[in-house]
Amino acid sequence: MNWKETTWQGYGRQNGAAGIRNKVLVIYTVECASFVAQEVVRQTGRSNVEVVGFSGCTDNEYAVRLLIALIRHPNVGAVLSIGLGCEYVQPEWLSRIAAEEGKPTRWFFIQNEGGTLPSVQKGLRCVDELCAALTHTPRVPMRFCDLVIGAECGGSDYTSGLAGNVVVGRLFDQLVDAGGTAIFEEIVEAVGLIDVLAARAATAEACQQLVDTYDKALDYCKSVRQYSVSPGNFTGGLSTIEEKSMGAIVKSGTKPIEGVVKVSQQPDHAGLWLLDSTPDPYWMQFGITNPNDNEGLMDLISAGCHLTFLVTGRGNVVGSAVAPVLKITGNHQTYTRMEGDMDFDASPMLTGHCSQDELTGQLAGLVCAVAAGQPSKSEALGHKEYFIPYKYQECIAQKRCAQQA
Repeated sequence: MNWKETTWQGYGRQNGAAGIRNKVLVIYTVECASFVAQEVVRQTGRSNVEVVGFSGCTDNEYAVRLLIALIRHPNVGAVLSIGLGCEYVQPEWLSRIAAEEGKPTRWFFIQNEGGTLPSVQKGLRCVDELCAALTHTPRVPMRFCDLVIGAECGGSDYTSGLAGNVVVGRLFDQLVDAGGTAIFEEIVEAVGLIDVLAARAATAEACQQLVDTYDKALDYCKSVRQYSVSPGNFTGGLSTIEEKSMGAIVKSGTKPIEGVVKVSQQPDHAGLWLLDSTPDPYWMQFGITNPNDNEGLMDLISAGCHLTFLVTGRGNVVGSAVAPVLKITGNHQTYTRMEGDMDFDASPMLTGHCSQDELTGQLAGLVCAVAAGQPSKSEALGHKEYFIPYKYQECIAQKRCAQQA
């Protein structure tokens, strides 16, 4: 495969970005509006119409920034925002941001529409209008240099660090060489390996960011007595968080790490980046660091990932709203048992039937196909999970602005 010349058709956005999907995103701004939003999406029956939302009624800057990042995501072409009427996050605010991005948008309050049934009917009319507007979205050529791909682990076993994460790391190396952007997360799965990560820092500033992010994550895990290791990991042959960490870091590949981004912050240039999803120190201690896999996937997508890899030795069935998920396993038994859900089998490198480079090429071919419109397994099944919790995290960009001021 020619990593620099391979092309496919994407969807052009007004800000110059390009997406691999052209979705209408229906957003609810409080749990009280979730039923109406979900019913609108269910009744419309369109595969490119998806729902996300934040359940909280009170302010949470992390959640608001994440919703804004999803509105601005290149895979999103239009936005419908639905609120009840008395919550903190106002749908009109979100709709205004979509309009500023040049995206068709609508919004309304359920209280003003007269309740559930009138609101669902209003939502269906809005979706029809937005879908009609999306038919005019320009198609543009895309290459690997235009892609942002994220990776996380979920349900790891002994094969994750030997095969699944290995092929992802190899692909990340090739993606970076081609001028693209790779983002890996789960700093809480780097326990004991800060020296390895710091040695790969592209700059002194990046090194300090990595050290600070690691120290914060370790302190936080100690404070809440929660590490990113589970009974399923033990059943799969792992014994400690340190052993899991050695396999987890392999998915980052070997390229220099440009720095750290936080949730909803996009890298300012191409290359390999670490996503920090750990809550920052705060007296309310909003959120544990990895409540579930879909929280991690949404964090990666909020950083601009067009698609994500979920490496799972034990197997998983989830997908995600906004961006396709490719589920990769290094365990052949898992793949054959869950072939309807798993996208890629990396186990042939363990048996010697394929080299690492051959498997990387096969995975790259799958990436191209999905980027060009082929549904991932989760998309074909209708999996569009999401999770946006309460959490506190200071944005790096805001911190730098404050320091400059």
